[in-house]
Amino acid sequence: MSEFRTSNDPAEHLPGAAPGPIPATGEPGVEAFGYSQELKRSLTFTDLLVYGLVFMVPIAPFGIFGGVFQASGGMVALAYAIGGLAMAFTAGSYAQMSRAFPMAGSVYTYAGRGIAQPVGFIAGWMILLDYVLVPGLLYLIAAIAMNSILSGIPVWVWLAGFVVLNTVVNYFGIEFTARVNKIMLVGELIVLAIFLVIGVVALSSGEGRGWDLSPIYNSDTFSLQLVFGAVSIAVLSFLGFDGISTLAEENRDSARSIGKAMIAALALAGVLFIVQTWIAALLVPNPDQLIAEGDAAGTAFYDAAEVAGGHWLSVLTAVATAIAWGFANSLVAQAATSRLLFAMARDRQLPHFLARVHPTRRVPVNATLVVAAISLVLGLYMASRDDGITLLSTLVNFGAMFAFLLLHVSVVWYFVVRQKSRAWWKHLAVPVIGFLILLYVVINAQVAAQTLGFIWLAVGIVLLVVLKATGREAELSAEEGL
Repeated sequence: MSEFRTSNDPAEHLPGAAPGPIPATGEPGVEAFGYSQELKRSLTFTDLLVYGLVFMVPIAPFGIFGGVFQASGGMVALAYAIGGLAMAFTAGSYAQMSRAFPMAGSVYTYAGRGIAQPVGFIAGWMILLDYVLVPGLLYLIAAIAMNSILSGIPVWVWLAGFVVLNTVVNYFGIEFTARVNKIMLVGELIVLAIFLVIGVVALSSGEGRGWDLSPIYNSDTFSLQLVFGAVSIAVLSFLGFDGISTLAEENRDSARSIGKAMIAALALAGVLFIVQTWIAALLVPNPDQLIAEGDAAGTAFYDAAEVAGGHWLSVLTAVATAIAWGFANSLVAQAATSRLLFAMARDRQLPHFLARVHPTRRVPVNATLVVAAISLVLGLYMASRDDGITLLSTLVNFGAMFAFLLLHVSVVWYFVVRQKSRAWWKHLAVPVIGFLILLYVVINAQVAAQTLGFIWLAVGIVLLVVLKATGREAELSAEEGL
């Protein structure tokens, strides 16, 4: 199958063009797949690991703790443990595909080259529900949190401020973004450490319910359907490790670094999620009431923090959540989304102006600005709805889970069917197990998420037909996969 040619310089992208090796490793670069190296290769393994951790947010459970607690019947740590296990198998599949196709585009690239272009488009279209909508969700959560602390400043002002700040940081280039990521990660870990230390001391002193295993297993309320329903919410905290794959063309180390960074980030975040939710669950003031009535105000974690250390700790965790979600997480989410739009536009699956790279900053500048505009409009609209956060959360999760299902299929199809691989564990067992776990999560997701998600899928299928009819179907070769 012939390669799709980009429009920058046709002479550089002829089929069979000599690969341009990555300077630090000598491995084939994107030229091996018919593209030119436009983005700047400057990120190390540490940069990728930090990026993934910031994207997932080490304190992510702070913001959705109450919802997961209610949905799981109090077994919130178990929900996060199962969610982490499910994502571990998905990270394994990402690691395999990122080595085979070290390019930006995430599941769009992997499914498109591993199975077929139409499947890649659908995978990219579905994960757009995650990538395009999640910055708006994060900005909204952060703006509402800051408004609850400083009510004199309207939600829309906070939201617009976060959008402008992140857009400016991303515009200055991926290296500047990476430096900011490290600072934000340190800040989040300090706040988390403060909560954990004070929480442990409080529980050991007799505060809360004392030490027990109920956040992991409660025989009075346990059921698989209940727990997996909660997992469908908890996985929102894990979404982001996959964003590391969108930086493949800016990674200066071996292609293996992408997969290793994803697995390492997921493992570290998973441990932090389980520990912090376990301690918080034991400190919740009225657990039975929280299960029965839910957490409409979104303050359950902050209430637990107040039990542990007083009002100052409640305020500290609330402010940390706002900054982590509204600045740190949104910053990397905007960067990842712009790379996905860039990859799809480069293949003419989206308007070509989204593929423009800034000549000196070496970032997809138009895609970055478009993501900012969508986030602003979407955030302001959802702020006017009572169910804005819930609606966005369910859509984000459904889109990601559906795209991950296609990712697992692409591993089996590319390696086992096409390449005749006999590495049964990593090329068959891991993707099949990951597929089955995620399928069960999707089946147990909220009906509203399923309905809106399948409507989005139907729209994507119509667009795919239109692209094919108008001759804009990219030809993606798998021949250069490693």
